Amino acid sequence: MTGSHDVHNGCDPLLTIATAITRAHKRWRIAYLAISSIRFMIILTKEIGRKRNKDNSSILKAHLYTTLDIEPCSSNHVEIEHVPCLATAITRAQKRWRIAYLAISSIRFMIILTKEIGPKRNKNNSSILKAQTILTEIVKAKDIIAIPCSFVPNIDQTTLTEMVKERDIVALRSFGSVGGVATALKTSLENGIHGHDQEVSQRRAMFGANTYHKPPPKGLLFHVVDAFKDAIILILLVCAALSLGFGIKQHGVQEGWYEGGSIFAAVFLVIVVSAFSNFRQERQFHKLSKLTNNIKVDVLRDTRRQEISIFNIVVGDVAFLNTGDQVPADGLFIDGHSLMIDESSMTGESDHVEVDSTENPFLLSGSKVADGHGRMLTTSVGMNTAWGNMMSSISHDTNERTPLQARLDTLSTSIGKVGLTVALLVLVVMFIRYFTGNTKDKNGRTEYLGSKTNLDNVFNGVVRIVATAVTIVVVAIPEGLPLAVTLTLAYSMKRMMVDQAMVRKLSACETMGSATIICTDKTGTLTMNQMKVTKFWLGEESIEEDPSIEIAPNVITLFHQGVGLNTTGTIYKPVSGSDPEIFGSPTEKAILSWAVLGLGMDVEKLKQDYTVLHVETFNSTKKRSGVAIKNKVDNTIHVHWKGAAELILAMCSSFYESSGNTKSLDEARNKFEKIIEGMAASSLRCIAFAYKQISEKEMGCHDDERTSQRLKENGLTLLGIVGLKDPCRPGVNEAVEACRVAGVEIKMITGDNVFTAKAIATECGILKQNHQLNGEVVEGVEFRNYTDEERMEKVEKIRVMARSSPFDKLLMVQCLKKKGHVVAVTGDGTNDAPALKEADIGLSMGIQGTEVAKESSDIVILDDNFTSVATVLRWGRCVYNNIQKFIQFQLTVNVAALVINFIAAVSAGEVPLTTVQLLWVNLIMDTLGALALATERPTDELMHKLPVGRTEPLITNIMWRNLLAQALFQISVLLTLQFKGESIFNTTKEVNNTIIFNTFVLCQVFNEFNSRSMEKKNVFKGIHKNQLFLGIVGITIILQIVMVEFLKKFASTEKLNGLQWGVCIAIAAVSWPIGWIVKFIPVSDKPFLNYLKRPKVVFRRTMGLINQKQASSSRFGIGCRRTVRP
Repeated sequence: MTGSHDVHNGCDPLLTIATAITRAHKRWRIAYLAISSIRFMIILTKEIGRKRNKDNSSILKAHLYTTLDIEPCSSNHVEIEHVPCLATAITRAQKRWRIAYLAISSIRFMIILTKEIGPKRNKNNSSILKAQTILTEIVKAKDIIAIPCSFVPNIDQTTLTEMVKERDIVALRSFGSVGGVATALKTSLENGIHGHDQEVSQRRAMFGANTYHKPPPKGLLFHVVDAFKDAIILILLVCAALSLGFGIKQHGVQEGWYEGGSIFAAVFLVIVVSAFSNFRQERQFHKLSKLTNNIKVDVLRDTRRQEISIFNIVVGDVAFLNTGDQVPADGLFIDGHSLMIDESSMTGESDHVEVDSTENPFLLSGSKVADGHGRMLTTSVGMNTAWGNMMSSISHDTNERTPLQARLDTLSTSIGKVGLTVALLVLVVMFIRYFTGNTKDKNGRTEYLGSKTNLDNVFNGVVRIVATAVTIVVVAIPEGLPLAVTLTLAYSMKRMMVDQAMVRKLSACETMGSATIICTDKTGTLTMNQMKVTKFWLGEESIEEDPSIEIAPNVITLFHQGVGLNTTGTIYKPVSGSDPEIFGSPTEKAILSWAVLGLGMDVEKLKQDYTVLHVETFNSTKKRSGVAIKNKVDNTIHVHWKGAAELILAMCSSFYESSGNTKSLDEARNKFEKIIEGMAASSLRCIAFAYKQISEKEMGCHDDERTSQRLKENGLTLLGIVGLKDPCRPGVNEAVEACRVAGVEIKMITGDNVFTAKAIATECGILKQNHQLNGEVVEGVEFRNYTDEERMEKVEKIRVMARSSPFDKLLMVQCLKKKGHVVAVTGDGTNDAPALKEADIGLSMGIQGTEVAKESSDIVILDDNFTSVATVLRWGRCVYNNIQKFIQFQLTVNVAALVINFIAAVSAGEVPLTTVQLLWVNLIMDTLGALALATERPTDELMHKLPVGRTEPLITNIMWRNLLAQALFQISVLLTLQFKGESIFNTTKEVNNTIIFNTFVLCQVFNEFNSRSMEKKNVFKGIHKNQLFLGIVGITIILQIVMVEFLKKFASTEKLNGLQWGVCIAIAAVSWPIGWIVKFIPVSDKPFLNYLKRPKVVFRRTMGLINQKQASSSRFGIGCRRTVRP
């Protein structure tokens, strides 16, 4: 496949004329003119040559080849007739005047040339030379940048799309299979496409971007309209409309609009603030969802393997696929081994599909690689794929209801029912008082005088009473609870992104706060995943010096085969001669680097000398990979295995020495086992290499075609053992200890052998130094073979499980959940998906994690660091704690407002707070209060508490203690002001009502500080760090001053003097010492509401005992009467 690159090299000088177009407005017309002129000029020149001298066209062509520095064309090379391709590519250049210059020059010369045909036939050669001179001058024009023509395809997008979607193998063969499609797309299967921005942009412009159309997030207007659907809001608007109408009719436009207009303004303010908050949070969730879909893909560009975003892949890209990857676009299989695809997301079929180059080379976007590895040629992207069309039709609903939100909905409904009951009682009482003539207007006159009362006044009074009752319901229903959850979840998600954790499912934020056990991987999570070969054993000796000097050449050759051809990694050697770039997993990169730098391995030479016959890919169950290769020179076949040292050792019967001799393993096996144990005890990951030479008959192949799917796994010869060091991450000890203090147990589940596992667990603090182990460390096979009863008995003691399979991890999660634990599990492999789904919280790894693992998880740990897992635990507890703070704050307001309004309505026939004032309190409580309390950062105190159980009540005894104390204080103060305020302050009723309103609002402001901590006595600790909280409190106070001092008619308030303001502030400030004193009162662990259930139980038991006693007395009385009767 060198043709396409010859095209690259050949077209570069030609296309220098096609760049750099800057300001022309009719570029296509100019381009068309240039094409037509050049084509006609060339045809005309040829025609002259045929008529006068057949060699003339050869002269022109040869001179052009020489000038443009290209060779005469083969089938894959550029012909002169192909010159139009230089203009077809003119779309993104920057100096369009140069094309105009080309057109003018061509036309001028064409005219001159046609004149020369007749009168000067014998001077054709000089004309031809003049033509080539003009072309040469154009080509050599300064400041023109070459554009490769590789992006000019010989195939249309529709054909490609339909061929892959329909799996049309006949159509593919008509193109010449995958190679023919690659040629049509101007792609080199060995070197990829050009990686410069210009060609990538051209391919994206021609074939589309790898994105799909998603519905935009709902706008602010949608949320405003949605808020109007609330039945209570509609009732308030109707009341406002009626009040406005009656007011205007009774008092005229200038004075009559105040009450109704004020209600309208207050309702709209509540709606807009709530709608804006919801709009902002939806935008935040939408932004985070984009990050979830931004998958990284390995592609081949400019001969280099590089990682790009899935959104940047283009048609013609050669992409690499490994186990667990998502297929990034529609494409065709180039090469690979044992590639099995899970297409269930596209077809619904659970069976895996085998992909090969002959029978089924088609790959569909969105499917997952279940096993194997390979390369694919991208043929369709974005909306040209079935996956893109399907995803664009799916509306992603951001209104996901989490378990905590569901519980809060129930709580809101219960509180709302209480509020509705109180509002109905207030409505009935006020109606009775109004129609019995017990209410007076502002002038002290009785409002209702029977038939003497104006009908308009009656309607106005009724509307006022209904509006007051409805407003009590508005204040009573805690709409702010769902908003508080949304706010705190959105805030937490945003902050967790900064702390390297991306939340995929909202419920995980809450559930993580209740986690009791975290099952974590070792590699990359507890360790840094920066592997390096630090130990090498060949035979019974450790190779310390330069291995290439100490080891026999035949053994070196076998190592080259076993490392270079049995790998999923790749090596790129820069032309500059600098160090090679190695790609792959950390383990593969470490081994390849060791082989290249230490053993002098040349991968390109290996690929030229050997043919790969069959590959068995590595997975976490087998813990080894194998390859069968055939030497192209002598046709010998070698089987190479690489994997966990003790497993490879068990497959061997002999071993190599450094001298190149082989020995039997029978007597030395124990020594090798000791070597492996010693390396593992030093925290090294042990990888062994083994091989065996077999015949074609043993391989089961004929004429290079395999018929057997299994490689030989016994009688192998051990080549050597390497030890890879992976240091623990900094800070992992502190994170493990923090989790332990928080009552969360850490269990390490790893595929490494038991000695490595114990060493790493001790180093990380999971196991204690010199601690006598008693069932705390097990191997996967041992745990698997326990009976159900033994597993349930021992599962809580286990801290380390070594040599575990994904099934063992799943089994442990199931056992722990049965024991009542809330389990979080980390995973990175495809086979970890079942355990991630089974766990209460699935934590996948962002760097090493496969796409299958990420899609099965709830949270993605972006840096693969266990410290980030501990951070997620802190944030989970913070979410739950913030919600509880807000519940305590809001219920205090609810209880106080309901009791005050009910008592005032029953006793005085009116409520102290108007509709507008109650709506203002509702705004402070629901929106600003939620925003202030829902954005608290996690504190260290949260990690000193035990996990919250699944069934623990939302409102704890501590919360009941705090809220009842504050509510009783507010009720007593405000009722005192209601009945005695006028005499105490010697003021009017209107001023007294303003003092009540002002004091009530300021009490909530001061109580916000108390709500910052439910248990700590110092509620001001760390307050300077939460600038948002201070800002909201400041805004609330400023708005309250405006309400009282400047919005007299809107808020039905009167201006207060300095003394009255001081009294209001002093009364409200008493909330602080009350909150401090109350926290000295101890509370029972038994939920408060259980005490309310106890009288019912006692009553039922008492009644049961009474009934039993009556029944026994009746029987006794009957017996007596029978006895004494004569």
